[in-house]
Amino acid sequence: MSQQASVYSLSTPAVLIDENIVDNNIARVQKYMDQAGLKARPHIKTHKIPEFAKKQLAAGAVGITCQKISEAEIFADAGIDDILLTFNIMGDEKLAALKALHERITLTVVADSKHTIDGLAETFGAEKPLRVMVECDTGGQRCGVQSPREALELAQHIEAQAGLKFVGLMTYPMPNTEDDVEAFFEETAGLLKRENIECEVFSTGGSPSLFSAERTTIANEYRAGTYIYNDRSLVRAGHCGFDDCAMHILTTVVSRPTETRAVLDAGSKALTSDLLGFSDFGYVVDYPEAVITGLSEEHAVVDLSACSKKPEIGEKIRIIPNHTCVVSNLMDNIYVHKGGAFDRKIEVAARGRVW
Repeated sequence: MSQQASVYSLSTPAVLIDENIVDNNIARVQKYMDQAGLKARPHIKTHKIPEFAKKQLAAGAVGITCQKISEAEIFADAGIDDILLTFNIMGDEKLAALKALHERITLTVVADSKHTIDGLAETFGAEKPLRVMVECDTGGQRCGVQSPREALELAQHIEAQAGLKFVGLMTYPMPNTEDDVEAFFEETAGLLKRENIECEVFSTGGSPSLFSAERTTIANEYRAGTYIYNDRSLVRAGHCGFDDCAMHILTTVVSRPTETRAVLDAGSKALTSDLLGFSDFGYVVDYPEAVITGLSEEHAVVDLSACSKKPEIGEKIRIIPNHTCVVSNLMDNIYVHKGGAFDRKIEVAARGRVW
């Protein structure tokens, strides 16, 4: 394809990424983090692309966050050498891979149980201790210790292992619960101080409440991912507008069975079935009154009842997904453009890296 070609000449479904918007989103968030006195450690699950992680680092991020070892390996291979893994790592195969990765980069992991810590302790030696953070449940009700006292006990257990080094606390909170994070971290910090245990990092994160991050005054690191692209859920949250959404899924109308129904060639394998509280499956940029009522694997069914103007068979239209992060794991490649002019195709290098 000619680099001057319009993205509308692409076969569909295709994931379009506007690089101008990406750059603006990175700059906006890094500026906010700098003003808030927070170290940015973006989560790369949103894009899974080393080139974009390097953009974030060049803007001022101190390192990156990954969820799984095989994902982190891709970024280490690309030369990124400061990675936080925010997942309990266990099992012989994963621990062996973790140790190999630890030999190459500055690596930090999390744990919320003695079971996880003991597996790490059996794997790593005193010659190069592994950095470990205690994951805390400050209301998100996913992983994490349930109280500051439990956090202290795990920190002490980490400190007792020759091959491990306790470095801090980490949480993934519910949106807009900065006061809960502050209270949990403050109480834990007091317990650690009384036991003469140094706590280097207080890490919190999440794009849904990113722009109130400064309210957790004890935090010194923030992890967010979705902001680089933005999506419909963040528009609803008030953090951006549709014009700040860098990802569009380009689709084709393949059928108009009735006057009020269209069918697109992008189903759950392209748009994701995540609702995130919406009743439909994405925002139709070109026909805002249209409603994507259902997805099968390869088809999206669109209700056109409210549309004064309706798309024709063969027409290409753009969708902003409810949840952009999932879409990145559905496609081998993205198509980067600048204001609609195709620039280049990029491989989603960490796609499918799920362990």
